[in-house]
This record gives sequence, C-alpha cells and structure tokens, in this order.
Amino acid sequence: MRLLTASHFFTPHGGGIELVAGHLNRELAASGHDTQWAAAQEGTLPDLGATQPIGLACIDWLERLSGLPMPIPLPGAVRKLWRAVAASEAVIVHDALYASSILAVIAARRHRKPVLLIQHIADIPFSSPVLRGIMALANRAVTRPMLRAADQVVFISATVRDRFADARFRRPPRLVFNGVDTALFHPASPDARIALRVRYGFGDEQIMLFVGRFVAKKGLHVIAALARRRPDLRFVLVGRGPIDPCAWGLPNVTVIPQQPSSTLAGLYRAADLLLLPSVGEGFPLVVQEALASGLRVLCGTDTAHADPNARVWINHADIDLADPVGTAERVATAIDRLPAGAPPAEMAAQAARCYSWPGMAAAVAAAIGDLTP
Repeated sequence: MRLLTASHFFTPHGGGIELVAGHLNRELAASGHDTQWAAAQEGTLPDLGATQPIGLACIDWLERLSGLPMPIPLPGAVRKLWRAVAASEAVIVHDALYASSILAVIAARRHRKPVLLIQHIADIPFSSPVLRGIMALANRAVTRPMLRAADQVVFISATVRDRFADARFRRPPRLVFNGVDTALFHPASPDARIALRVRYGFGDEQIMLFVGRFVAKKGLHVIAALARRRPDLRFVLVGRGPIDPCAWGLPNVTVIPQQPSSTLAGLYRAADLLLLPSVGEGFPLVVQEALASGLRVLCGTDTAHADPNARVWINHADIDLADPVGTAERVATAIDRLPAGAPPAEMAAQAARCYSWPGMAAAVAAAIGDLTP
C-alpha cells in the first residue's frame, strides 16, 4: 500500500514525535509498504532509507521565540503536500495541532483518502496563563475537530486517551504504545556498567540523566533549581534547544549535545536515574528506552500514568512549571525516597515485551487495512 506520513519535522530535528514517525516508517517500509514522508525541510533532505522524503518549505518563527515547534508551510509546500495526499492510498498524520497535519487531513477529505491520526499529546500546562489559554482554545477549536475528522485515531498514551475520552470519534480509538529497539536499549551487567561509567567520566556521585529538547516545557528550569539545591548530585543533560544550561554556571551540570541512539543507550546503562520533570507529554520515548535499559525513571505524575501496566516501575512527582523551586523540592524528596538497590529485572523485561516497533507498525497497518476496501 502507498502510505503517506505527515508530521511537523523529520527525524534529525530531534523531537520525540519525529523519532516515532521515523521508526514507524522504517518498519512499514520493511513490511512491504511504499512509504513517503512529508515534513518541514531543514537544510538538505534526510536519508530515510526506503522511505521517500517530501520536503516542505516552512517558516518556524514560533520555535525560535518560544521553543514550541510549529512550522507553517509556504504556498508551494501546501501544493506539494496536496499532490502527495492525492497520490497516496492512505495518510498517517502525527498529532493534530500542526499546520501540516491540518492540511493533510483537509486534503485527504477532499481526495477521499482514509486518515489514521496518531495523537501524541493533550494539554500542555504552560507556566504562562496566556499560553495555557491559547492551548486550551486550540484543543477545542482544532484538536477535537481533527479527532472527529480522522477515520481512525491511535493514542500512544493512556493519559492522552483519557483526556480526550469525551471527544467524538468515527471509530473507537486504539491504544498503541511506541516501540523500543531492544537490540540497543537493554540492561548492562555490573561489570559492563562500571566500564561505561569510567568511559563517560562518571565518579561515585549519583548521575541524574536528562534527554530531550532544552525548552521550558521539558522542565529545564526545574532542573536548574534542583541542581542548585542538590550539589551532591550530578546532572547530565543531553540535547539541544533555546535554553542554554551551560549559562547556569553550575559545576554539577554537564551538557552533552544531541546524540545518536547508540550513545544514548550507553548513557542510560551508566546513569542512576532518568529525570524528566516535563509537562504535556504523552508517553515520551526516552522513558520507554530508560525502562528497557534497566534505568529508574522519575517524571511527572501524568507521564507516569501513560502505561497502566508500567506504573509500578515509574517514580513520579507533581510538576508545576510556574513554581520551579517548589517543584525541585518535591523532586528532591522523591529522589531521596527511591528504593535502594538495583532496579528489578522485571522492569526491563516488561518493556521488552510490551514496546516493539514491528508490533506498533503491525497495529497501525492493521488499522489502516480496516479502513480500506
């Protein structure tokens, strides 16, 4: 089947949605589908293997101002996306609020192509009341109509599914978790873990690992407050973005640029805790990768409830980005209450069983198959 994916960016942009779209396209292509992927083009088109990239010329002033990625396709890109939808047999859209997603659904309705919408996030509780109001309005005016317009909706998080439980759907929505590459993300033996810590220059201190974009919604200000409060902990931040943690001037903060999955896998195995004090997440891929790597996780309460079967393994605290100091105090308390000893082996085994890219692709393909004659 000729499948078109529409997302805001390609994988090199580094966000979780883009990474999921990349893995899903790879698996769909491997199972014999003709896959194309339309997204905002940054520089040269990426090599997507068997998937054909369709670069859309966009402007993205909002990300530069606020860290929120929201590329707006230019007129030529709109025409290119319209033609790509017309040439496809079905359209996979990643998240409802992006301009490319909206345009892809409008084009699909016009050309009578079935649409499967994968919804990753719900509300984002910004610290700014203005931004919170805009987000609430956008969900009412855009997200809910998009959920209603899609032929099939897939949620990657029980938390997000529950937030939209009262929405109108054409078909009952499905819950399909993102996958994890367990060939890369798996626990280390005690000796291998020691060797990794030596390689990365980690001493005896506890390593708090953050992986993600350096933006406010990911809780960077909370991490800054926590690092000031807890000089006994070492914070290793991996990613990029408009916030510069180096400017904090804190000796217990180490910043590492965005890394390939193979390097991240080693960092997960070497660290003591994945720290993700973010808001407005669905089920971040980094949480699933950490679980599969045998690394304890501390995140926000909503994120911890994304997979009901994984709640027992995930530690959480209430996150309020408007109160980074108070949130840092709650996170510090949660860190001190973490169970002693190595994480249970069942945690990694559960992740390996439940999070599979081929499994996700098979579920998406089956859902699309139910939409087509």
